[in-house]
Amino acid sequence: MDFSFLLRGIILGFSIAAPVGPIGVLCIRRALAQGHVAGFVSGLGAATADAVYGCVAAFGLTAVSGFLVGQQAALRIAGGAFLLYLGARTFFAAPAEQSADTRRGGFPGAYASTFLLTLTNPMTILSFAAVFAGLGLAGAGGEYGSAAALVAGVFFGSAVWWLLLSGGVSLFRSRFTPGALRWVNRISGLVIAGFGAAAIIGLLFRA
Repeated sequence: MDFSFLLRGIILGFSIAAPVGPIGVLCIRRALAQGHVAGFVSGLGAATADAVYGCVAAFGLTAVSGFLVGQQAALRIAGGAFLLYLGARTFFAAPAEQSADTRRGGFPGAYASTFLLTLTNPMTILSFAAVFAGLGLAGAGGEYGSAAALVAGVFFGSAVWWLLLSGGVSLFRSRFTPGALRWVNRISGLVIAGFGAAAIIGLLFRA
C-alpha cells in the first residue's frame, strides 16, 4: 500500500470539509450552545458521509454513483426541506441549559442529522471523482489497499477539521450569555434555512 494515498486523502478530506456551509454553521452553533463534543460529533457525521462518497468514487462504484446522481433532484429537495426544518428549529430554540448528552436526541441525533444531511448532496461524488482524477488518483480503485487508505485519509482529514473548528469555537462559549446565545440561534437558524431555500429555489429555476 502506498501511504502517499493516505496523506493525499487527509489533505483532500480537510480541504473539502473546510468551506463553511450549512453543516459548518450547524456545528458552530452546537459547539457554542452545547459544548465542543456536540460540535465535534456533529462534524463526525459529515466526515462519515464524506468517507462514504469518497469510497464510492475511489472504488469506482459507478452503479451507485449513477443512481445517486440520477436522483439528485429528489435528494436536493429532501436536503433543502431538512435544512428549512433545522433552520426553523434552531431559530426558535431556547439557549441550552443542559449538556448535549442529556438533550433530546443527544450525540446520536447530532451525528445522524449531519450524516443524513451531507448524504443529500450526491454531487459530492462528482467532486471527489474530479479531484481524484485531477490528482492522478483515479486508478486507486484497482488497488484496494490504496483505495482504502485514500478513503480513510478523507475521513481523518475531515474529522481533524471538525475537531479544530468545534474546539476553537468552544473556547468562546463562556463569553456568551443566554441572551447572546439566543441571537446565535436566530442568526444560525436564518442562515441554515437560507441554504435550504437556496437549494430548493435553485432546483426550481433549473427545471
